[in-house]
Amino acid sequence: MIRGKKVVVVMPAYNAGKTLKATCAEVPMDVVDEIILVDDASRDETVAVAAELGLRTVVHPQNRGYGGNQKSCYRAALEAGADIVVMLHPDYQYTPKLVSAMAYILESGLYDVVLGSRILGGQALKGGMPKYKYISNRFLTMAQNILMGAKLSEYHTGYRAFTRKVLETVPIERNSDDFVFDNQMLSQIHYLGFNIAEVTCPAKYFEEASSINFHRSLKYGLGCMWTALRFRLARMGLLRSKLFSQQRDKSQAT
Repeated sequence: MIRGKKVVVVMPAYNAGKTLKATCAEVPMDVVDEIILVDDASRDETVAVAAELGLRTVVHPQNRGYGGNQKSCYRAALEAGADIVVMLHPDYQYTPKLVSAMAYILESGLYDVVLGSRILGGQALKGGMPKYKYISNRFLTMAQNILMGAKLSEYHTGYRAFTRKVLETVPIERNSDDFVFDNQMLSQIHYLGFNIAEVTCPAKYFEEASSINFHRSLKYGLGCMWTALRFRLARMGLLRSKLFSQQRDKSQAT
């Protein structure tokens, strides 16, 4: 807890049994009040390891996809009374040591969202990011910044922190259940005028770290471009899109 604000870490998990302990071991529990893990029908020992660690665990009986998993994460965090929510992958790709910094930035009231950027520090390739992913990341980010009028260093990090207000306002239930969910949510956040901060974040790429293949990366990239185009057309008043509407879903009302 930070000055009376409850901090919850959510972990969207799929086959994270081998890395979950290492990830949790570095979560700063002097700041974090609770860790909530949502298991998306893993085929390994993820749920058993989570139970051993004493984590609050939500289990999907069937795989709902990365976006569907995050929707459950944020619902569970809000139900738990979180004021600040940090989404951390349990595959140990992103360092948990930045959770405190991200949470304190949000507690300051200056920002509504914090992104852990792999690009700001210039260490992405040294950390093992495949070159084709690095190049596509830079191209997509440049295109999205132009279409959306933003200046982010990257849109594709999986390390994010949000205030309660953001999660109660952004209509995430309208988004895809697939990987493009991340990009849709960030685009909605920008559309609604929330303030976004970035912190430099090292990332590691290794066998157990989650990663999508080239085919799914291509599908994701096309989805990102379509999202950015819809953003621009909606901002210009030329397109009505369910993604970019300030009307809240009833399911998010509290």
